[in-house]
Amino acid sequence: MSTLPRIVRQTLTIARRDFVATVFTPTFLLFLLSPVFTIGFGLVGGMGARSVTEGSNAKTRIVAIVAPAQQAAMRSADARLRAVFSRADQPSILTIMSPTAEPEAQARATFSGGKKDDTTAALYGDLTKPTILYGGQGRADARYLGSLAEATLRTDPAKAAQLSTPTLTSIARAAPTDSGHKQAAFIAVFGIFFLTLLLAGQAVGTMMEERSNKVIEVLAAAVPLEAVFFGKLVGMFGSALLFVAFWATLVSQIGGILPANYARAIGEIGPAVGVPMFYLLFFAYFAMAYLLLGAVFLGAGAQASTPRELQMMSLPITVIQVAMFGLALSATGAPDSARTWFVELFPLSSPYAMAAHAANKPELWPHAAALAWQALWVAIAITVGARAFRRGVLQSGSGSWFKRRRSPASEPVAEPS
Repeated sequence: MSTLPRIVRQTLTIARRDFVATVFTPTFLLFLLSPVFTIGFGLVGGMGARSVTEGSNAKTRIVAIVAPAQQAAMRSADARLRAVFSRADQPSILTIMSPTAEPEAQARATFSGGKKDDTTAALYGDLTKPTILYGGQGRADARYLGSLAEATLRTDPAKAAQLSTPTLTSIARAAPTDSGHKQAAFIAVFGIFFLTLLLAGQAVGTMMEERSNKVIEVLAAAVPLEAVFFGKLVGMFGSALLFVAFWATLVSQIGGILPANYARAIGEIGPAVGVPMFYLLFFAYFAMAYLLLGAVFLGAGAQASTPRELQMMSLPITVIQVAMFGLALSATGAPDSARTWFVELFPLSSPYAMAAHAANKPELWPHAAALAWQALWVAIAITVGARAFRRGVLQSGSGSWFKRRRSPASEPVAEPS
């Protein structure tokens, strides 16, 4: 039997073993549903932050000290201007006061009205040249009061009724725009980063666990160590594919339950290479990012003999991945810059950047070269990890790569007296 088919069969055997050991466990169901818990916690936190913000905005106010003859016009202008803002961006509540003998002192006094009335900005004086006072967080409200003074002067009390009735019609674009391409690039980069960071981390503990119970030594004695590493990587990638397929099926049905305006907005987000090809390239680059990061994590897990050493090794890898994510995001807005070329060629950031490239540019030939380049680095990472494990662990006892124990043969033997 030739060498290559035997290695392939051994690799698939290791992959099937790890896939079954990972998927057919009760904990995998919790892992499969982990995004539900993450999204739930995020919603709870968002609702809490929103309630705090709304409670804070309900207590703030802006004050306009104007003559009684102009107060009705200002209320009308305020109602028209507020209709332009969304609910989350509404200015503070407007309070209109009649001026006293000293309007400046009256305006300043509104800033010390106690806890119930938190004034952010106050206007007084002639509306043609008003004076607006504002606190540290009230600059936006002060600008709104300035626009409100202008709108009040343009309001004709005799024509208070609405003279113009616009008709708002939402249309769908025939093709995604450049901004739609950039939004698709951002989604691609973030999606690959999130999936690899969530799924590839399980490779770290696998090698340390099997090394601690001596299973890895048994496997290494039966099959080549490179086949063990690659088989474990393929097995974990199979469980990752199951995770992605489950959530991709659910996400694909969201468009059918969204309101029409949201569905049209999502339709304007599109890649330059076309949707079917973009899905294929996204999957290919996710596979390369997962295999590369998983190979690095496998190598780190093989060197660690304790959970502390495992954390020390995995943390720098995660930090580097976050840095690669930041580089790829910065390259999405400038697809033709020299920085983008570097990010697309650097092995750790290449899958993210090339997924963004597929969203920004329609050419397909760079992706064939990029996938071959990334596959080469996956092979290099697996080979380096297997050799480091063989030299640092199998040939030096159970000590780790950076903490080796002295073998009994190297210790001096006391001569009998």
